[in-house]
Amino acid sequence: MYRTHTCGALRLQDAGREVTLAGWVQSIRKFGSITFVDLRDRYGITQLLFDEALNRELEDNPLGREYVLQVKGAVAERSNKNSHIPTGDIEIHVTGFSILNKSVTPPFTIQDDTDGGDDLRMKFRYLDLRRNAVKRNLELRYAVSRSARNYLHEHGFMDIETPFLIKSTPEGARDFVVPSRMNAGQFYALPQSPQTFKQLLMVSGYDRYYQVVKCFRDEDLRADRQPEFTQIDCEMSFVEQEDILHMFEGLIKRIFKDVKNIDYTEQVERMSWEDAMWNYGNDKPDIRFGMRIANLKFPAYAFPGKKPALAEGLPAEFKVFDEAETVLAIAVPGCSEYSRKQTDELTEWVKRPQIGMKGLAFIKCLPEGNSDGAFKSSFDKFYNEQQLKELAGAVNAQAGDLVLILAGAEERTRKAVSELRLEMGRRLGLRKDDAFKLLWVLDFPLFEYAEEDNRWVARHHPFTSPKPQDIETMISHSPVITDAVKYLEHPYARIKANAYDMVLNGNEIGGGSIRIFQRNLQEKMFSALGMSRDEALHKFGFLLGAFEYGAPPHGGIAFGFDRLCAILGGSESIRDFIAFPKNNSGRDTMLDAPSTIDEKQLEELSIALRES
Repeated sequence: MYRTHTCGALRLQDAGREVTLAGWVQSIRKFGSITFVDLRDRYGITQLLFDEALNRELEDNPLGREYVLQVKGAVAERSNKNSHIPTGDIEIHVTGFSILNKSVTPPFTIQDDTDGGDDLRMKFRYLDLRRNAVKRNLELRYAVSRSARNYLHEHGFMDIETPFLIKSTPEGARDFVVPSRMNAGQFYALPQSPQTFKQLLMVSGYDRYYQVVKCFRDEDLRADRQPEFTQIDCEMSFVEQEDILHMFEGLIKRIFKDVKNIDYTEQVERMSWEDAMWNYGNDKPDIRFGMRIANLKFPAYAFPGKKPALAEGLPAEFKVFDEAETVLAIAVPGCSEYSRKQTDELTEWVKRPQIGMKGLAFIKCLPEGNSDGAFKSSFDKFYNEQQLKELAGAVNAQAGDLVLILAGAEERTRKAVSELRLEMGRRLGLRKDDAFKLLWVLDFPLFEYAEEDNRWVARHHPFTSPKPQDIETMISHSPVITDAVKYLEHPYARIKANAYDMVLNGNEIGGGSIRIFQRNLQEKMFSALGMSRDEALHKFGFLLGAFEYGAPPHGGIAFGFDRLCAILGGSESIRDFIAFPKNNSGRDTMLDAPSTIDEKQLEELSIALRES
């Protein structure tokens, strides 16, 4: 037997017991004729004491960091207790030891505050995984998976696997393709999601399905993207939107309780897509704090029927505002005392390429009694104090607040003010990792207009159903756009999707919809997206055919499992919660993949490489 206990199991009540431990050498400390060794495994760390006799044996068989060691000995109370670890009250008085395997000196220290950079740790990921910080992340990941599986099992869901080698039907991101040796010149694709399979399972009568499943998308990477990622994928038959929202609010609340011991008892807020864009500038708002956007000026096409926050509009003669398509503002609480250096730094922040603005205007709403007046701004020579007061009032600014204003093209400015709001929330400590706020965003547009192609594209995916009240509009109108300038006047621009996203702390963690389940409506959707009948049959004939055999009403949702784990773990990067992630170039530096294959393999696959 290699061990009787793990390195995290023993306590003071075990004093006197004869035990056998095995693990890795974390550290070695020599004190005269005795040696202390910290032995580590997945479960914890236990201190070992080698007395004078064994110390002489250690001289003949010296230990090194990360050696694999087995020891036998007696549990004893420590004289210098360590309150920072669970085993800190005891140590093992070693009576015998065996070096099971030696280790070369690791390229970085195996501890939380390691001296290894990201690239080095990814190359030696099998060593990085030994660190407690990484281990805690994988333990959290497992806890989230276990909680989700238990909840779904308790609610009648069945875990059903779907294929990884499927047909390429690219509609969103690029597919990863796999050549077929047995079918020369033909290719499989790796699934971007199990979408069509779970719909087919509904047709087959499996009315509650789920998978914790790998998905694959060949797209540019960033902190919250990987070429392969994991979803909690779910589908239900004979449901409406309200059934889905209720069921999966329960799932996330269960995960909060099981994993973080948080009782999320408050009602999950709901917001329309239009209100999210109007008040927060994006469709996944962080509602842990206020600072809503004030729309001071915007083009009519952006929000039909909405009115600017200033009833009389912006005063003229300030070109920055006059010539801008959009003028948007936020009131930052308690920041009117910002110095010139601080406002200059904010101006440089919005000018960064990631934000893309030319500048920043501001109004300081000074506390009452200030000798210089109640309002000071970066554009005082264009606006008098009364006008500044009206602007501040339109933003709902209070005394002591700092009003930040961005002006420019509609889409860029709205995105920029959204990022600025989040940045100010971060600087003011309003986006705490241990505070969680859920939100449903509803009533998305079903279609987006792709100007470069002069056609409609699906905002979610082509299997999303319109809202019931919009189905007739979709069926009875042609999708043809005769005048690209007036595409927002087309009936399709007003069709709402029967879709929903769950947002947590400003991150989309799940998205889904009620699906189309009638063949004629699905064919209409494909036609609206510019797909010919032959193309639709070639790509999705199997699904259209299935809809002729009694397809039930159904809908579902998929949660970004990696992203959910990262948020619960207080990290911005999903890589921290994946055992073997890829880097930002999509490479596995440990395996050195992707890599070339030899000529024989290429010949078997009937593939010839073209010179670049």
